[in-house]
This record gives sequence, C-alpha cells and structure tokens, in this order.
Amino acid sequence: MTSKRADALEATFREEALELLSELESGLLGLEERPGEAELVGRVFRALHTIKGSGAMAGYERVSDFAHRVESLFDLVRNGELAATREVVDLGLESMDVIRSLIETAEGRAALEAAQRLEEVLERVCRPGQGEQRPAPKARPSQDPPAERLAAFRVRFRPSRDIFLRGVDPVRLLAELRQLGECRIAARTGDVPPLSAIDPEQCYLSWDILLETDRGTEGLRDVFVFEEGQSEVQIEELTDDAVVEPAVRGKRLGEILVERGDLSVEILSRTLEKQPLPIGQALIADGLVDDQKVQAALAEQELVRRVAERDYNERAASAIRVPSAKLDSLVDLVGELVTAQAGLSQLSAQINNQQLSVIAERIERLGANLRDNALSMRMVPIGSAFGRLKRLLHDLCRQLGKDAALTMSGQDTDLDKTVIDRLMDPLVHLIRNSLDHGIERPETRQAIGKKPAGTIHIEASHSGGFVVIEVADDGAGMDPRRILAKAVERKIVPEGSALSEREIQELVFLPGFSTAESLTEISGRGVGLDVVKATVGALHGEVGVASVPGKGTTFTLKIPLTLAIIEGLRVKVGRCEYIFPLASVEECVEYAPRAGADRGRPAQRHLIDVRGALLPYIDLRELFVIGGERSGAAKVVITRADGERVGFLVDEVVDSQQVVIKSMSEVFQRVQGFSGATILGDGSLALILDVPRML
Repeated sequence: MTSKRADALEATFREEALELLSELESGLLGLEERPGEAELVGRVFRALHTIKGSGAMAGYERVSDFAHRVESLFDLVRNGELAATREVVDLGLESMDVIRSLIETAEGRAALEAAQRLEEVLERVCRPGQGEQRPAPKARPSQDPPAERLAAFRVRFRPSRDIFLRGVDPVRLLAELRQLGECRIAARTGDVPPLSAIDPEQCYLSWDILLETDRGTEGLRDVFVFEEGQSEVQIEELTDDAVVEPAVRGKRLGEILVERGDLSVEILSRTLEKQPLPIGQALIADGLVDDQKVQAALAEQELVRRVAERDYNERAASAIRVPSAKLDSLVDLVGELVTAQAGLSQLSAQINNQQLSVIAERIERLGANLRDNALSMRMVPIGSAFGRLKRLLHDLCRQLGKDAALTMSGQDTDLDKTVIDRLMDPLVHLIRNSLDHGIERPETRQAIGKKPAGTIHIEASHSGGFVVIEVADDGAGMDPRRILAKAVERKIVPEGSALSEREIQELVFLPGFSTAESLTEISGRGVGLDVVKATVGALHGEVGVASVPGKGTTFTLKIPLTLAIIEGLRVKVGRCEYIFPLASVEECVEYAPRAGADRGRPAQRHLIDVRGALLPYIDLRELFVIGGERSGAAKVVITRADGERVGFLVDEVVDSQQVVIKSMSEVFQRVQGFSGATILGDGSLALILDVPRML
C-alpha cells in the first residue's frame, strides 16, 4: 500500500471512529437510564466491533486489540451473563475515553499506559483470562431496509356498542391490521360491566393498537372505512419527527399517557412532585392509572425509540460526508455572488434597461435560492450538541455526589454548525452552574419534599431568524438578597444600591462574580456565566435569566440562525452607510422631536413620542462624531435588544438587502458597537451595527 493511500485510509478511519465513539457514548448513557435494553447493548457492541475491525485495517493495532477487550465485556452483557450496572457503564465510558486518546495521539505513550491499566480492570470484571481468550463474536447480518419508509402509528379503536347488531366482527378488523405490518394490540376492559349486567349483543371492549407499517395513514383508514361515523377510530403517526439521534430524544412515559388521554396534566404534575418512584410505578401505586395502560404506554415508548433509531440510521447511511472547510468555502463564494448580484441590480436601476432588469431579477432569484441551499448544508440539528452534555452531567454528578437527569426537547431545531460549535462552551458552563449552584443534594431535596434526583431541561425552538435555547433546572433557584450582598461585598455595586429583581439577577453575568463560599474544581473563581454572556454576545445573541427561589432557574439564549449572510437594513448618516441586522429592527418612524425636549435638562433629551409613548433614542451623528447638517427628514430606526426598545436617529433609510458579514481586521477588534462589515453593490464599505453592544 502506497504512503498516500495509507494516509487516506488512516484519515478515513479517524473520521469514522470519532462518529462511532459518539454513537458508543450515547448508547452507554442510554444504558445508564435503561439498563439491559437489548437494542442499546447491541448498539454499543456494534460500535466497538466496527472500531476493532476498522482499526486493524488502518494500522491501529493497539486500538483494535483494546476495543476487542471492551467488546468482550459487552458480549457478556449481551448474552445475559453480566448485568449492565452503573459500574459497567462507567467502565465502558472510561474505555471510550482511552480509545479516543489512542486515536488522537496515534497510540502515544500515555494513552498506551492508560489502556494497559484499564485492561487489567476489564479482565477482572470479565473473569480471569476471559477478556483475552474469549473469541470475537461474529457480526450479525443486518437486514436490508424496506423499499418504502416505515412509520409507527397509534390506533385507538372504540367500537360502537351495537357493532355486533350491524353484522361487523371487530376481530376481523384487528386481523386485517395485523397483515399491514408488525402489530401489538392491547384490549381495554375498563368498560366491561359485572357478569350479571352484561348484554351479549353489546360490545364493551376497545383496543389500542401499535403498528409499524409502510401503508401510511390512508392505508389504515381503509381498514375502518365502513366504521366511519359509527365507531370511534383515532389514528396518529408517532414517528413523523423521529429524524434525530434517538439517544437525545424520546417522549417520557408521562407525556405518552397524557397524549393518549389516560392521564391529565394536573395529575401528572402532582404525582411527579410528590413521588420518588418511577412515574409508572407511582401512578399504579396511587390507583391513578391501571397497569394495562402503563404497559401500553411503555410499548409505545419502545416502538417510537426503535423506529427513530432506524430512521436516523437510514438517513445517516444516505448522507455524503463533506469536510466543513469545503462548505465554508461554498458559503464564501455564495457571499461573493450576493455582493456581485447587488452591484448588478444597482447598475440595472441606473441604466433603466428592461432586458437588463429582467436578467438582474432572475439572477437575484437564483442567488437567493443558492444562498438558502448553501446555508442549509451547514445547518445541523442542535440535538447533536445536546447529546455531548449527557456525558458532562454524568461525570459531574459523580464528582459532586448529586443525582440529576438531563431531559431535552426541540433537538431537531436546525442551527448553523459553526454557531453550534461556539455554543458548546456556554452550554457546558450553564450545565455546570445548574448542577453546582442549583440542584441540591438528594438528602436535601427529600427533606424539602422534592424527588431525590433533580432535572435539568434543555429546550430549543425557532423564533424568527433566531434559535431560542432554554436551560432550566428544578433546584434551589437564586436568592436576590444573597446575590446583592455578594455584589456589595465584592464592591461590584455600591452599598445601598436600589436594584430591581431583574437587575440583581443580571449581576451573575459580571466578570469575577460568584456566590460560591469556597474554591472548588467546579466553581468559586468567578468565571463561568460571564463567559456565557461574552460568547453569546460575540454570536450577536442575547442571554437572560429568570429564577424563583426554591423552584429553580431558567437561562435563555437567543442566537441568530447563521453568521454568514443576514438580512440588513441599510441607512445613511452623513456620507457614511451602516447596516442594522433586520432581525433586531421593529419599525422605522419619522423623526418628530417633542417641542423643547432636546433643549431641556439632560434627562429630558433624546426622547421621541411614538404613538403616545416616550421612547429613548441614540443620535448616530453625535455617537460617531459626524459633522455637517442633515438634509431632509430624519428617521428613527426602532430596535429591540435584551427586552428593551431603543431608537437610532439616522439621516436616511435606504433599503433592506442581503449582506455578507466580513470579519474586521485585528486593528479594529477593540472598537465597540460593530459586529463586522460588508461590501455594498457599488464596492463601498458599510459597517454592521451590533445593537446590543451599542446599548
């Protein structure tokens, strides 16, 4: 094998191995939540088996040998000879870290020593000698995926009482459903009366059916076509959103019971607050839901998880790997095209030629489609970042002696990959802060009537051109008096300051601020939330916090979808042009100052009346020290940032257009108020205003 081919094979192996390690980690963390689940054990085993085989082909003999030792451990788990205990999962996670280190350091000395130490532990767990002598299990043949997409459905069939009298046999309908695919049927017997009251001509049973089929909703409706309007038939697809990694998604049992109508939200909330047991056991123990309904909901949960995993694997198999550098280059080229198109449109308007105008409009339309496609290639589900946080929480719980679960929603929300990469640090700091300062110890939580295990919930959603991420915990919350006392003690605010509750909570984002009483590896240095604020600000986003003492804290991050090309509002101040990000702009109004306002006391200056309400504004001529007189009617661009509405006085609003964000030179990195620059269609430069930082 030539050196060039060997290098290519090694690069391919390293790329695939890192993906397999991510799959291995999600499988192990899933095993911690659902010990012994066969599908998760199989996922872990397959990842290790593939790493072992690929490593040997790429020349990573030590990686292959070590992966074989770990594979032997999970072969015992797969065969039922060893339980998937927390210790086994921890050993798997530690082994995963060693494999990663062996690959990244090209089997360096420190990694080799760590592998040797861990192998001794693996051999003891697998019983002496077995870890080395046990033959490698044969890979199980994978089934070919079906020609058409399978989907999971929930069908609730409640026949009318007189269905027998109409000559319809419900058992035949159920048998017809079984022919459509893999089917699980559960009878609901709650309406069956005592034997003495039964009318043999009446139907008292109803059925819940979980079905995996490729016939679609219409195919299921065809089965019940003659029962429409006679019996109650509810058909609901369960997996239409199951396109992200199953390890970072999935409905909880309580949510499924509520969706099925077997439980109310109020009863679920009360049960979760007072019961330390798993929700299914707690509901059965309190007599709120019978065992039949819980088992049906568990079956649905498992079906959705299995179909989600299959859909994810099918999508991954059909994907093409493209280095992120090539995508960045494509976006840069599209950005240049957008700039050239703006110049063409400007020239077309000046020449006033109809044929040129048609061509310019066509190129503008094609350029917009190309831009959207190029940017969508860099969009990835934010759940890919959330999954990495599970391992962080797992390790921190061990370190702090606390117990907490990480729950997630909105993992399929798309965000630019470059933004996600830069978001990891803020999310890590927020998880650490929630666990260290928010979630109490198990004994403390039990003493105040909470469940021993805390919950940290991450939710993502789209809001216009932004993604909103909320990180909420059910811990102790923030005590405003304690925060203010610490701020005064550290001389961050003067003693006797009268601050609102919101202003006090915002103090936690200041550099050097910490409420920790002692210095630990996790906290106490006053570094953490200020990093969150700075990083989110650099992404042109906003961060906020809301807390209820004793109930918990919620941090909210508002991040732009992409940092490459944005919609901007172009304005002029003197001979200079500036760009407002259109996502920050609410409206533009004529400048009509209140009589005598700008000649009054300083507190009365720079206020404008907008539909009966006073609004503060910033005069960009004064701020940027631009001389000369205004010609014509000035405009006020009204923006919203960090929950506040503020206007900016400009000479002229030119138009709105797509702008390509260009980074500013290092010489101007310390200049406040600008997030970058852009080249306009005529070749001139315009600065992009950073509204939150200007305020």
